[in-house]
Amino acid sequence: MTMPEKLLALYRKYREIISYLFFGGLTTLVSWATYALGAGPLALGVTPANIFSWICAVSFAFVTNKLWVFDSKSWAWPGWLKEAGSFFAGRIFSGVVELGGLPLLMRLGLDQALFGVEGFAAKIVISVVVIVLNYVISKLFVFRKKKS
Repeated sequence: MTMPEKLLALYRKYREIISYLFFGGLTTLVSWATYALGAGPLALGVTPANIFSWICAVSFAFVTNKLWVFDSKSWAWPGWLKEAGSFFAGRIFSGVVELGGLPLLMRLGLDQALFGVEGFAAKIVISVVVIVLNYVISKLFVFRKKKS
């Protein structure tokens, strides 16, 4: 098997996870760009810009996860609405986990500064937890495949 064939076989085996991470990176860029737009030219203020950023990023993540990560192609009204509601609810839940988990990890001793930022070690750990949690929620509850 040639190197390109091996790489293609690996991609096929891990396509869903690779796609999830790729679109997660793009979602982060959407979040940063829309925050910069809201806090800058639109002059919304920090909190409204952050809310605007979150709505844009989660909407982008929903569409990309639906179409290209979990291959849920139906846009029929009841199913689409259920998926969207479940997806946003899952992201709200993981957001609450992040908001509570960061200070908890810091109180438990993971309060080291990295790159000159206090508690960044805890931020990295909780970010990994949230990424995994979002994947599991999407895979098992939002875009689960129907058994035939």
